[in-house]
Amino acid sequence: MAIYQLPPESLFPPPDRAEPDGLLAVGGDLSPKRLLVAYRLGIFPWYSTGEPICWWSPDPRFTLLPHELHVSQRLRRVIRSKRYTVRYDTMFDAVIERCATTLRPGQDGTWITPAMRDAYSKLHRLGIAHSIESWSEGKLVGGVYGIALGGTFFGESMFTHQSDASKVALVALVWQLQTWSFDLVDCQVPTQHLARFGAKGLPRSEFLKRLQNSVNRPNLWGGAQQREG
Repeated sequence: MAIYQLPPESLFPPPDRAEPDGLLAVGGDLSPKRLLVAYRLGIFPWYSTGEPICWWSPDPRFTLLPHELHVSQRLRRVIRSKRYTVRYDTMFDAVIERCATTLRPGQDGTWITPAMRDAYSKLHRLGIAHSIESWSEGKLVGGVYGIALGGTFFGESMFTHQSDASKVALVALVWQLQTWSFDLVDCQVPTQHLARFGAKGLPRSEFLKRLQNSVNRPNLWGGAQQREG
């Protein structure tokens, strides 16, 4: 299959035309309009500094169904201890910056380029991208960010500066999504970390079918308030 060069218009080839590794197209821009078109089609950007923008639609698609969330007994004890306070959308730019700069074992550099940070900050100002934050003693110590469209939350990245801080934020997020009747949490590509929470690979065809039904629902993100967790 060919890798497509995107035109100036916010158009994409069908996601099922992606290469076996999931790469579908290159080029284009990170404007809010193009990003929203992409996410609604099950396509997301992922590239490194110095590379053209690369657009992906992997098969299978790693997905967490909110009602299938698994939380270990140890993590439940951490949550009950109220070691962390979870807040929503109070420090979005700080969360994405720390996701980009926090060192991870075996990771060389980051795909969250300055252009990506700027693009998702614009989506946040439009009320589409959100941060879920773990705070301890007045400090931001962990968090998750992503995009909410219809009944789908597209998870982008997370960071932690204290033990379990990002896990607590993730669990708080999914519990809240359950309350709001969300259908899907898109995890994009497999990781053992997310598999422990119940994420699994869906065939791309099944994911896209579920996605189209989900993103066309009315916006379900309800603007959660601060909660202890």
